[in-house]
Amino acid sequence: MICGALLAAAALSLPAQQAAAAPHDPPSQPLVQLLTQLQTLYLQTEQATEAFNKAKEAATKQQATATLLDKQLADQRVAVAEARDQIGMLARRQYQDGGVSPYLNLLVADEPQDLFSQKHLLQRAAGSEAELLEQLKGGEARIAVLNAGAQAALGQAQLLQTQQGAAKAQVEEHLKRVETIIAGLTGVQLDELQKLEEQGINQAQTDFLDSKALGTGSRTPSEEGNRAVGYAFLQLGKPYIWGAEGPGSYDCSGLTSQAWLHAGKAIPRTSQEQWAQLPKVPMSLLRPGDLVVYFPGATHVAIYIGDGLVIQAPRPGAYVKVSPIAANPILGAVRPDSAQGPMKNYVPPALPKADAATPIDGGGSDRGNNVG
Repeated sequence: MICGALLAAAALSLPAQQAAAAPHDPPSQPLVQLLTQLQTLYLQTEQATEAFNKAKEAATKQQATATLLDKQLADQRVAVAEARDQIGMLARRQYQDGGVSPYLNLLVADEPQDLFSQKHLLQRAAGSEAELLEQLKGGEARIAVLNAGAQAALGQAQLLQTQQGAAKAQVEEHLKRVETIIAGLTGVQLDELQKLEEQGINQAQTDFLDSKALGTGSRTPSEEGNRAVGYAFLQLGKPYIWGAEGPGSYDCSGLTSQAWLHAGKAIPRTSQEQWAQLPKVPMSLLRPGDLVVYFPGATHVAIYIGDGLVIQAPRPGAYVKVSPIAANPILGAVRPDSAQGPMKNYVPPALPKADAATPIDGGGSDRGNNVG
């Protein structure tokens, strides 16, 4: 990949009259290279963003596991203490009655391992003594298991938090590279980049629709899918912020996961996990509410709304918007509600015009506001 700094220098050297060439003139090679570089950096930013989201989600789950195990460990220690109290009471009664059985000598032993080394006594014990011995033996063993599990979960959470920090730093690095390139461009050059990108998207959309990949006719969403699309419509115009999942801003998978959560179905947080875990659906059977996944690494996702359009949170510096379905290279589609049939009495919404152009921007001062 050509170094970003070299391409930035190439962009700065573009003559003003060349950047302002008439629309029918072919774009200059430096301009094409610059657009390719910017698109690559945006893609790398989104890849790093999804890695951050995945590490953050996993760390949160591991921390919750550690907290739960700690509570169970505390409860188990209380139960063992209560069992020892009962043993003490039984020992005192037997002493008052004229002696202590060898089983109780074992029960009140200071070292828990004494319990496990005297299995033959347990086998010969009877009645309440045997029950107490079994409870204490099982309780001590469970304490050891819970303690080991809590320590492992906490260690894993700390490791994932470290990975989360590394992913966060990688996002910031890619965004800084984008900002550095864009800061050196004139307004004319930015306009030309926008036009060049829009031309590419429009051509990709035309080719995709001409291929009849979407099949024929329109399809009806499920009740849940309709609610997910409705939620996505309400988010139009809100800014993209990496790592965000609403309500004021979103990244790509933050939007799709929240749309389906508000529709009544929890789905994975990241685009990669949405692609990996949700049922695949052929593009020819796509219906509103399905998720369209992009790029070979499944690093971008949008929600299909019908008529070859999607709602997406595109990239830093942009906003949630309606886009052509072919605005990015399509990997495939998944259906969160694959078990649900189409809803009855569906009335398609009035779909706004798709906006092919996405602002070319470095992310601005809001970068990372919604992530920790």
